[in-house]
Amino acid sequence: MTATEWITDIALILVVFRQLREDRLRPVTFLIPLGIVAFVAHTYLDSIPTAGNDLVLIGSLIGVGAVLGITGGVYTRVRAAGEHILIKAGAVAAALWVLGMGGRMVFQMWVEHGGGADDVARFSMAHHISSSQAWVAAFVLMALTEVVTRLATIFVRSRMVSRTRQTAQVRPAFDHVV
Repeated sequence: MTATEWITDIALILVVFRQLREDRLRPVTFLIPLGIVAFVAHTYLDSIPTAGNDLVLIGSLIGVGAVLGITGGVYTRVRAAGEHILIKAGAVAAALWVLGMGGRMVFQMWVEHGGGADDVARFSMAHHISSSQAWVAAFVLMALTEVVTRLATIFVRSRMVSRTRQTAQVRPAFDHVV
């Protein structure tokens, strides 16, 4: 793994640890992880192979990313406090985030340094996966999907909390019943 790969993988893992402490939901909450995965996608996603079962592999890992992201977003506490929306990643959200982001890093280390290259090559041949680029695309798109779906879930939940708060503040008072 290159220094850039280590830095981006560790940065993605550390993003959730920022949210273990309750903090205001701000644009930076969305921009930092989106910026990191955009950088990764730009750097490593040269193409999306479509030969053989490449799209099955890619679609499967995108599905895993979506499940991890949505579940992580659901297990992130979102609440109103005064004028602000606060979020805090719970233990489940943090564990899922580390599982997704860390799992990709462990897989890459296993393939590059742990003797997994032969196993992945055999699996790829047996399942008609055309190239290593299919694996790269699958893992990059998995990360992108996990980040986007987690953030989208948090955003939707924050709008629901905000709307509930506004509705509670605007309720008309009834002085008498007709």
